[in-house]
Amino acid sequence: MPGEDKYHGVLLLDKPAGISSHDAVMALRRILNQRSIGHTGTLDPLAEGLLVMCLGKATKIARFISELNKTYEAEIFLGIKSATYDAEGADYNSPSSEIPDLKITDLEVLLDSFKGIIRQKVPAFSAVKIDGKRLYQHARRGQTVETPLRMIEIYDIKLLAYQKPRLNISVSCSSGTYIRTLAHDIGEALGCGAHLSALKRVRVGKFKINRALTLDAAAERHRKNEIYEYLLSYDKALDYSAINITDEFSRAVVNGRFLSWQDVVGIEGDFSRGDKVLLKNSRGEVMAVGTAAVDSKDFKSPKGELLFNYLRVLN
Repeated sequence: MPGEDKYHGVLLLDKPAGISSHDAVMALRRILNQRSIGHTGTLDPLAEGLLVMCLGKATKIARFISELNKTYEAEIFLGIKSATYDAEGADYNSPSSEIPDLKITDLEVLLDSFKGIIRQKVPAFSAVKIDGKRLYQHARRGQTVETPLRMIEIYDIKLLAYQKPRLNISVSCSSGTYIRTLAHDIGEALGCGAHLSALKRVRVGKFKINRALTLDAAAERHRKNEIYEYLLSYDKALDYSAINITDEFSRAVVNGRFLSWQDVVGIEGDFSRGDKVLLKNSRGEVMAVGTAAVDSKDFKSPKGELLFNYLRVLN
């Protein structure tokens, strides 16, 4: 069993295809001999790539990392549909539908039509709950359930390569986007059907896959006591502006005390009302995450109004 928490911070992991995100967490717990580890955004077992892991006390900020935008590299197999929208449910021995002759410009125009805020249907084979059961539980029993629609945003979608029947794209999107649903929808738009045949997550927020450790590399770094070099602190992991507070007030943060003007020493960066910001003490330690109740420019004008709304106390 994992022991006491030794590591506290954010670790970037390169998950291999073939294991679930939960399996990756369990493997890392065994490697580091640590119980408190959690991921911040599920990757399907068939997918590979970046999993942002929160270790020890850093599990407190997992929800904020989960909200970050993602970038994927996806391979879409045209001509064969899948009940699961991915390779798991595809029958490659079945006759494929005729794929239309496609020019690169045609594909680029089609992909561009998916950019922006769109309604996306949750796959029938997913962990979303309907009537107290996971959708995949209904689907595996042959039960037809109307799956919900979600508002998601595709910020950018680019053609990387096309060699019939394989279409390779790059997608930058909001959290909660199903790339396999996007693959299915592209196939429907082309009239030949399609499914997601491979997927790699290469970016989460500002975090990139080239900074991530494989499980084997994590084991080696742990053995050499070098994991600390790869751990990111709160302020490095959360790309927010900050409000610097007095030492006296920092001792009251744990109680969620109201932040007043005399408790503020200064600010870092610019922010607007409603933006997420950090509270930092004189040593630069992050005490809490919250939302600004005023614009940063208004911190120069003392007024008796609310300055900060707590979302999570960290220390």
